[in-house]
Amino acid sequence: MAKSSRVSAAVKSARNTLIWLVIIVAALAGLNWVAVAFQGGVWTPKLALDLEGGTQVVLEAQLEEGATPSGDQMSQAVQIIRQRVDASGVSEAEITTQGGKNVVVSVPGEMDEETRARIESSAMLEFRPVLFAEGSEVIQEITPEMMGMEPTETFSSEPSGEAADASDTVQVSEQMMADFYAFNCADLGNRTEPSASDQPMITCDSTGTEKFILGPVEITGSNIKDATNGVVTTSQGATTGQWAVNLEFDATGTEQFRAVTERLYAIGNTVDQNTGTVDTNRSRFAVTMDDIVIVAPTANAVITDGKAQITNSSGTFTEASTKALADQLKFGALPFSFETQSTQTISATLGTWQLQAGLIAGAIGMGLVLIYSLFQYRTLGLVTMTSLGILGGVTYLVVTFLSNQEGYRLSLAGVAGLIVAIGITADSFIVYFERIKDELREGKSLATAVEHGWSRAIRTILASDTVNLLVAIVLAMVAVGNVRGFAITLGITTLIDLFVVVMFTHPLMRLLATTKFFGGGHPASGLNPESLGAVYRGRGEFRTSTTKRKSGASHEAQRRQTIAERKAAELSAAGKNDES
Repeated sequence: MAKSSRVSAAVKSARNTLIWLVIIVAALAGLNWVAVAFQGGVWTPKLALDLEGGTQVVLEAQLEEGATPSGDQMSQAVQIIRQRVDASGVSEAEITTQGGKNVVVSVPGEMDEETRARIESSAMLEFRPVLFAEGSEVIQEITPEMMGMEPTETFSSEPSGEAADASDTVQVSEQMMADFYAFNCADLGNRTEPSASDQPMITCDSTGTEKFILGPVEITGSNIKDATNGVVTTSQGATTGQWAVNLEFDATGTEQFRAVTERLYAIGNTVDQNTGTVDTNRSRFAVTMDDIVIVAPTANAVITDGKAQITNSSGTFTEASTKALADQLKFGALPFSFETQSTQTISATLGTWQLQAGLIAGAIGMGLVLIYSLFQYRTLGLVTMTSLGILGGVTYLVVTFLSNQEGYRLSLAGVAGLIVAIGITADSFIVYFERIKDELREGKSLATAVEHGWSRAIRTILASDTVNLLVAIVLAMVAVGNVRGFAITLGITTLIDLFVVVMFTHPLMRLLATTKFFGGGHPASGLNPESLGAVYRGRGEFRTSTTKRKSGASHEAQRRQTIAERKAAELSAAGKNDES
């Protein structure tokens, strides 16, 4: 009775596991469907440069006349651009230097405008206090009378006094105020040099609807510890649907940001004695990227935890734009900005023939595994092939999902990683089946052999997959390009191998153990106890035959000995012969 209840529990557990497998696979398929239907995704994995081709952009460093970038600056630029274009390391982009001042960026497929802007801009993030802010109206001619001056007076370029802090308006000269009123936001893109960090500057927001006079830089992007994008949430945890960039400062930046917000918060709560009003503009601080104001929020509190959120009230922030901005801030500013010199479409370096050859190699490998499995395990070999089919289906869905969501690109090296997975998975099945055979040789029933064999096999499978996963992680960390693509594919398939063995192969074996064909030890099942050195004794139980132990089982045991065990046995036998 106890044995029957254990078998029933095992069958129930196996069925539940297979149901969860179906649910997980359906969820993966559903995620891909959502990507295809609503996010412009595709049902096939995207291919890398070597198999599909793509776009090549030549960027030229923008420097002062006669200046030449150093080798360290170009190496730094290449590293930052690589991180911006391929932050996850799976898109198979190629970034190299050319001619001392050019950077060549090759990406699979077409390069969108957001990617182009991401690699061209220097991404110099700065926090400056707002001194003056108005709409974008342009006054063509500024006269002294407009500034409350005598008609004969001229505008002074000198500040009216010594600034007490970065928010002090005395640092703004008469000439700067005149330039501010006359400034046209449409001319902002014509600037060739960045503004001085220790001086006030005139600029506009990214939409060109508001212009500012900003004080000196108080915090820079180098003080940012981390930057991520996400949806804005309310204090109750509800999402607003508005995208934002979340910043976290390092220790220095945290203290600087606390001091800035403390001063601006005090300004926003102080009534001017002359006007009787609060200067709300001077309680704002502007976040600028390459001298353009991204956002200029009001300091409504003193921020002491070093965390800030960049939002955009105009609603121009999207998931893609905030992700690009977060990557730029996280990976740092380029030593200088770049300008596109040429853009061209490049063809695949390998092409479809090599892809077909890789797929044919994989098919041949599958065929050889099938032949070996059927020869070695007979009908049990079909379990191997079915499991490999599940592995292939899950891998396809996962790779397609990564292509749609993370920009993953499948290169020929990645295809090689998929082929290697066939051997890894087949090895897991062999370990499992051989452990079951070992238990059958001990005289156990198939249902019991499956459970005991699994407890022994899973330790070996985990050890093997852990080694493969560690290799994949190390390769992914130290390599770039195709080698990283191979490592990522190897890591993915190793995890899926473990998933398939746990969620499909073992539950299926539990169910097959209850059938008459496998449980009764049919000769074609591959689990015939008599051929393994065990004798059927009824009710699904087996016992070890004396004659089999002396002949077949003994021979099998000798065949399975290691070299060390074999040598030890030979020495022992030789010692006994000497004694006799």
